[in-house]
Amino acid sequence: MFLAIRELKHSKLRYLLIGLIMVLVALLVFIISGLANGLSSDNASSIQNMKADYFVMEHDSKNKLNRSIISMEKLDEIRDSADVKAAEGLGQMMITLNKIGSSEKTDVTIFATDASGILAPKVIEGTNYDNEKQGEVVADRSLKEVGYKLGDSLKDDLSGKVFTIVGFTEKQSYSHSPAVYMNVKGWQEINPGLKNQKNSISTIAVQMDSKAEENVRKSLPEGLTLISKEESLQSIPGFKEEQGTLTMMIAFLFVIAAFVLAVFFYVITLQKTNQFGVLKALGANTGYLAKSIVGQVMLLAVICIAISVALTYVVTLIMPEGMPFELSADLVIKYSVLLLVVAILGSLLSLYRVAKIDAIEAIGRVS
Repeated sequence: MFLAIRELKHSKLRYLLIGLIMVLVALLVFIISGLANGLSSDNASSIQNMKADYFVMEHDSKNKLNRSIISMEKLDEIRDSADVKAAEGLGQMMITLNKIGSSEKTDVTIFATDASGILAPKVIEGTNYDNEKQGEVVADRSLKEVGYKLGDSLKDDLSGKVFTIVGFTEKQSYSHSPAVYMNVKGWQEINPGLKNQKNSISTIAVQMDSKAEENVRKSLPEGLTLISKEESLQSIPGFKEEQGTLTMMIAFLFVIAAFVLAVFFYVITLQKTNQFGVLKALGANTGYLAKSIVGQVMLLAVICIAISVALTYVVTLIMPEGMPFELSADLVIKYSVLLLVVAILGSLLSLYRVAKIDAIEAIGRVS
């Protein structure tokens, strides 16, 4: 480490430039990761935050909530299963709500469930809706941020039904639209797809152990299928494609970082071939020189990653308020470790070169 630190001090400009590249690459990784998480949450937080492990849907619904219709009678059958810890009906549809007294219209996703069940939203302001009263809803806080408030009346453009906001929840969105919760009866009244199947829901959310999955799947009533929460997320329009694109960008950034560091340190190693040869002639073995290079890379990488993390949080302060961005501490640690590993892997080519240096040949070049 002594040799590594001395060289960093001696060639400040050289390592400052590579450090700048590492900071920018790491900064881009953290920002894109935060955007990927933010978009994921904005697209599917209602499903992600549900206290459910699996969903029961119609077999031909292609795992899409809005294409599934299940009779409420099937809910009782599934609840009777010994392998099921808890089960709750869930209705879903997307509608346009018109704020009464204003020309403002908002596209929202309606979720209907028992106000006291396992899927009920956590109310952070106001009260929860009533299972018997018609017209009460709990809306995501994002509606409050754009001007809606408790007591506002909202009219469904399609059915003409009027709803009143009695409470607000948070982190509830679906397909990049705010979620609005109501009781099942209210949802059944406004859903045109039910027609003669009024006593129905979209899906049944199930809590159970993964070990019981096969038993429950076999015992399902005919025409129904069991899917995991992850499968349900992947069926949300655009979710898989959106996350796949951002994940690919992050993967390429790691590859680019590895190549840049590998080329940079390899070139530096070539420039220092004579010096390494002299050190070998003086008694320094390959292991010592390898530790010096790896230590140098690790020290530089740790400093650059720390700077990029700090810059990332600074950038989040100036981001537009409506931009979906989430960067957890766990994700920062995970990608920081990956960047450090990539940096070390990028130095392996240099280690191979150092191992091949012949002391006598290097001394001959010097003389």
